[in-house]
Amino acid sequence: MRALLPSLIVLTLAAGPALAQNATPASPGSGTMTNSSNGAVNGSGNAGSNVNASGTVNVLAMTALEKGANSFTEGQAKSRISSAGFTDVSDLKKDDQGIWRGTATRGGKQEQIGFDYKGNIGAQ
Repeated sequence: MRALLPSLIVLTLAAGPALAQNATPASPGSGTMTNSSNGAVNGSGNAGSNVNASGTVNVLAMTALEKGANSFTEGQAKSRISSAGFTDVSDLKKDDQGIWRGTATRGGKQEQIGFDYKGNIGAQ
């Protein structure tokens, strides 16, 4: 009986951290996670994302873009801007504030566009 009590304590303590985990890999080595409320992990976007409830992208004023360390590559920024309805996305360059800036066409009109570290798209 004396050996049983310490064994139960050890098993209980060892099981605690395993039960606290809620994100599991989608497939080994894929790097994607499931069952997470973190938008950056589950692919639903970032906190502060500009995707509205209907699933379409809100295009903000250029002044609403936020400066910060932007980890999006040029290709990722171009893809996100294109999926928001812009065509002919070109001349993308990351400025000293971390905002990708360039030009694109929307509704037949060429516009200056920006893409910040949160995934927000701005146009004017």
